[in-house]
Amino acid sequence: MEIWDLYDTKRKIIGSHIRGTELPDEGYHLVVHVWIKNSKGQYLIDQRSATRLQNPLMWECVGGSVLQGETSLQGALREVKEEVGINLSPHMGKIIFTKIRNKVNGKKFNDILDVWLFEYDGNVNLKQATTDEVSQTQWLYPHEISELDKNHRFVPTLRYFFDTLAKK
Repeated sequence: MEIWDLYDTKRKIIGSHIRGTELPDEGYHLVVHVWIKNSKGQYLIDQRSATRLQNPLMWECVGGSVLQGETSLQGALREVKEEVGINLSPHMGKIIFTKIRNKVNGKKFNDILDVWLFEYDGNVNLKQATTDEVSQTQWLYPHEISELDKNHRFVPTLRYFFDTLAKK
């Protein structure tokens, strides 16, 4: 059972929430997307495993819900370790933007999304990952990620990448 802190729109904790149950209308959970960029200008993206319920085998960045008691940074670092087996240095990351999302694709979402960018030039070894959420990873340039998107192989809710991160 996964438990999240429940926030108001000003990021004040107002309670807790059990994943899988409906969020209250005025309660939000904290979500992180973590983009990892190397010194060549490539971004690490991962392919969701075939067993994932939503968007199986599509490409995305690392991401997930922040657990109860974690900060956004702690959640970002944990998700990266869990999904792709990398231990990132906390001082190498920065929040690019934050967005409150009530609905995504017409579905109630109620989250506060923090989008992180980390610099990293090390190796990726999925054998060090602690979950099986990812089937493979690739370092790609923004134009290559754009090709995945054009071919409907990139998670559509991540298209903000092209307006925000791809230009950095």
